Amino acid sequence: MENKDLMRTIQVKFPRLSKGQKLIAEYILKHYDKAAFMTAAKLGVSVGVSESTVVRFANELGFTGYPKLQKALQEMIKNKLTTVQRIELSNDYISQENALKGVLKSDMENIRATLEKISYKTFDSVVNSLFGAKKIYIIGLRSSSALAEFLGFYLNLILDNVQVVAYGVSDIFEQMLNISEDDVVIGIGFPRYAIRTIEVLSFAQSRGAKVVAITDSLLSPLASKADFTLIAQSNMASFVDSLVAPLSVINALIIAVGLREKDKISNTFTNLEEIWQEYGVYSLKDKENKFI
Repeated sequence: MENKDLMRTIQVKFPRLSKGQKLIAEYILKHYDKAAFMTAAKLGVSVGVSESTVVRFANELGFTGYPKLQKALQEMIKNKLTTVQRIELSNDYISQENALKGVLKSDMENIRATLEKISYKTFDSVVNSLFGAKKIYIIGLRSSSALAEFLGFYLNLILDNVQVVAYGVSDIFEQMLNISEDDVVIGIGFPRYAIRTIEVLSFAQSRGAKVVAITDSLLSPLASKADFTLIAQSNMASFVDSLVAPLSVINALIIAVGLREKDKISNTFTNLEEIWQEYGVYSLKDKENKFI
């Protein structure tokens, strides 16, 4: 079922629903943003019906279970939530007392879902494309900028032809002025998607460059501009984006590239260790366990 048709489906089926199911339908139509992050049990309590009634309601709409209905609601709203709305939602399901456990469990679920969704074949194709690229551009704006910088830092130690594109003295498009079909652009973006990242991928596409998207869904606007899409789940009903699963995918990408360049990495880090020691980049301990 298309997400855009979900609310219409509820309205059409409403007259044929049972009394309890109508209460659920009315709640979702009015408070779909909150219902999207409620368990079947919690939704039942909020409406005043049993958990089994909620499950039957999902089945009545054509879903195989409540989780499928919940997923459809989340897909429908995740790009529309403002930061204020995210704060309100996080207050509903994560309290100050259970914040640590709630967030860690959510991140664990994101990694588990990513492991199931990501295409190993696509992952290998992305690695191959990086080795065939004349130059690699990486763009991730807003909250994704940390991911872009992390990926760029490590890839540049291995490949030497990596540029992280970001806001600065020159415009983003000026930084990519000489992009060609020999290059690869990696775009990183999660809800709410940064418009400029999408525009950059379109620009790269128009120049014939190979485009890689690291995003949360094949329905993402980044995916529509990409030759290869790596899916990493980032669901978090909060004002803070969950970037644990995307970072894990990026780690895997760095390691996969590094494994093909073992000798080069060994030489690079041997040289770096000498530089770090000479200039005291990292703290060291002497034999008496004192920092030097």
